[in-house]
Amino acid sequence: MTGIRIVRLAARGDGVDETGRFIPGAVPGDRVDGDAVQAGPHRAEPVCRHFGRCGACQLQHVDDETIAAFARGRIESALAKAGLAAEMWADTHVSPPKSRRRASLRAQTVGGALRVGFNEESSRQVVEIDECHVLTPALFALSQALREPLMDLMPKDWICGLTLTETAAGHDVLISNLPEEAAGSAFGPDWMQANGVARISAEDRGAAEPIAQAAQPSVTLGDMAVAFPAGAFLQATVDAEAALQRAVLDFTGGAARVADLFCGLGTFGSVLAANSRVTAVDASGPSVSALAAAAGAQSLPIKTLHRDLFRRPLSPKELSAFDAVVLDPPRAGARLQCEMAAKAELGRLAYVSCNPATFARDAEILVAGGFTLKEVRPVAQFRWSTHVELAARFER
Repeated sequence: MTGIRIVRLAARGDGVDETGRFIPGAVPGDRVDGDAVQAGPHRAEPVCRHFGRCGACQLQHVDDETIAAFARGRIESALAKAGLAAEMWADTHVSPPKSRRRASLRAQTVGGALRVGFNEESSRQVVEIDECHVLTPALFALSQALREPLMDLMPKDWICGLTLTETAAGHDVLISNLPEEAAGSAFGPDWMQANGVARISAEDRGAAEPIAQAAQPSVTLGDMAVAFPAGAFLQATVDAEAALQRAVLDFTGGAARVADLFCGLGTFGSVLAANSRVTAVDASGPSVSALAAAAGAQSLPIKTLHRDLFRRPLSPKELSAFDAVVLDPPRAGARLQCEMAAKAELGRLAYVSCNPATFARDAEILVAGGFTLKEVRPVAQFRWSTHVELAARFER
């Protein structure tokens, strides 16, 4: 074959050739000769007709081997910029198609028409979707069923955010930017029952209030059933959640006392409590309250603490009381908390991240404080997207 070979994918999914040139749409193993692209062995046929416009997916044109390598490469590159490398790497966990139980979509009225879907790539315009290979079939069906009531609620040229979540009691729907005059009457009991919806909430200035409710949404974390507050964080897929839980259990195995920081509803505290005493800390009052109630009802050894770890991280003295610490911060990372951990008498730390850049920054702080980055497990939970997650083990 002639032409210049594509050697990797860049952070946004563009192909990069041997000279460092970015080639949109190219795949590692392809060869480019002028404007002609000769397909290589890692090119795949996109499964969705919306691919290329819909911003939910950037990598449907590559195979799973390339997705796995891309996820690892994103993390390795971020660590290398910080002068770091992990001692061990696990195979990348790639979530299967149609497994997203939680997703954020948009509804947009354009004149008299309504679009429900994801934003167009690099645009605020919504792509109307009539198929989706990312959402679970039930969640996709819900996105279509929302069209009729939303048409009654939304004025012309309006955009609403839709956060859809599958729960044990039925679907939970959170709508942001709903017009003030909109009423819950559009979501009648018959509509909610027919579409398996437990609750509809409206979000205004960060606060969510139910406007129609048939049941209390709840989720199962480990063996713990916990009430699901509107807008609470939940891992997007069940299988990636399980992979991250396994990693945290492996990284903290044998620890009698564990701090679960940025704990949310207890994704990790719920499974850690089987063998450890857990102190779970988070800034979200509703999530902490739900976790406390669930742990109390099921007599789990989980103590909860409502505390903003960005403003008041646990001190070195507080951290030194634990045998291991788990960190699962949002995309901003946990710089201040890592600075405290670096000064603590602490031997083990498990870090779960959804942002390789802030993870690498925090890893540099921990390593400077005497920790060793022993292992990284990449997770491609958001299949066909450039979003990357990971679990990492630090020891000293």
